[in-house]
Amino acid sequence: MVANKKIAKKMIDEAVAAQMADVGVFKEKRGAKFTISDAKPYVDAVKNMKAIEGQSKEVIDLHVESVKAHYEILKDLTDTIAPKDDPFVEHYQTPPILEILYEEDPDFRKAAEKFMEQLKNDEALIARESMRRYGGMYGPTCVVDFAFSPGSVSNVVNEVLKNTDIDGDYKKTILAAKSWGMNTSYGIGGAFTEAVEAGKTAAEAAEAEVKTMQMLYDTPVDAQVKLMEDADMDSFDCREYMKRYKEWMKPFVLAAKEAGVHPANIVVVPAYCVGDVGHHIAQSTFNMLKDDVTMEIVEVVSNVMKNTLERGLDKGYDSLYDILSVATGSTAAAVSSMLWDEGFTAPMIIDLLTKRFHNYVNLNPARGQAAELHNVDFMDMIHRGDKIIDDQPIGAGCKVKGIDVDFSPIEESYVLQNTQDYAYPACSISVKFSSLMRLADFPCLLTSEPVTATLMTNIIALDPGSVVAPARYCKDCAVCMYVKKHKHCNWKDTV
Repeated sequence: MVANKKIAKKMIDEAVAAQMADVGVFKEKRGAKFTISDAKPYVDAVKNMKAIEGQSKEVIDLHVESVKAHYEILKDLTDTIAPKDDPFVEHYQTPPILEILYEEDPDFRKAAEKFMEQLKNDEALIARESMRRYGGMYGPTCVVDFAFSPGSVSNVVNEVLKNTDIDGDYKKTILAAKSWGMNTSYGIGGAFTEAVEAGKTAAEAAEAEVKTMQMLYDTPVDAQVKLMEDADMDSFDCREYMKRYKEWMKPFVLAAKEAGVHPANIVVVPAYCVGDVGHHIAQSTFNMLKDDVTMEIVEVVSNVMKNTLERGLDKGYDSLYDILSVATGSTAAAVSSMLWDEGFTAPMIIDLLTKRFHNYVNLNPARGQAAELHNVDFMDMIHRGDKIIDDQPIGAGCKVKGIDVDFSPIEESYVLQNTQDYAYPACSISVKFSSLMRLADFPCLLTSEPVTATLMTNIIALDPGSVVAPARYCKDCAVCMYVKKHKHCNWKDTV
């Protein structure tokens, strides 16, 4: 049993506050024009995060100050962000922080340079992985996976680091910086694909891929600026953003380093938590949630999570990681139950999206490297959800870590129980499915990102010297039901 129930309650209160701040904004602002100040309720919720006994104040500061800096700098630079530019708002934090660590630790910079040399030495490996992604060999892949799934940046960087003769802690920091830490917006294989589609040879494409990967670690800020120029990001001056962000965060980075926070945690904590400002709370979300059913699903799933987490407090958690499992497991169960209501199961959806992926690759060989990543997140979620809600002994009998999932918010929802109001009434049997397919492209509030960011920061604050990212376990990729790529995953052999 968790020795300090106070910490468990604190973690749940802070995570739920972050989620519900978002939901409150969505309910009020959906369909309206987005401005940066719309994200203030989320920022206010984050400001209430505090370190308590046993937690590192320096880790909590990395999270809180990053959100504050992000919000204030954006608010000063722009009134709004165009939907085409909002995916990138989580990618302007790690580059400046990585540069701070380079400046403060010359040996780390030298280690990074050795890694850059190894990227060139391992050009064949990088070319192989780029070709496999380009051709769709691995099936749908989350290029920015926080685990080591084949086709992800983490998997490739891990393979190169295993061949690099540098200190183990530096290896972990370099790896973390391009996993949960988001060192630029680049995904493995992007330069390779662009070169091949432009008529270059495979050898020339491989060389371009290596040079791009080296750039990410050599000059992270400049690399992100270049990537944004190439993407025609024009909502604000991203170089000026990163300059100000670096100045704001430097004292907190140095304080964390001095307090013994592992640099691999320093590069990840500030990145994942900022996305609600300008990405989740954003114009694209306000537009998506104009639909009543889609809005209802986001709110109801949030309440399933809240209620189930609070049930767990009454029962007691065996570990703090169980809180994370219950948070993400309850939302997975909620989504799967809604699919089951309409006769859909996870294998059906995974089969559909996997087949669609291969045809999409055929029709769009120059597709963006991120195109299917959220589909993968969605498939992984419902794959897990099916296993939770199925009857014992096949499934978990609607329990996560022994805690009964509270489905009452779904059962009590007028919208979800009266889908005839939202389609041809006599045939309204695919209403939730249709909204969930929209959310399959944007499941961030179902999985949920603000919740996992808040919980993980709290967990790191209790053990700041232990590295948490990327996740060093097999996540049971949903697509492996149809694309047998387990043997290409190296989660057991990580740096």
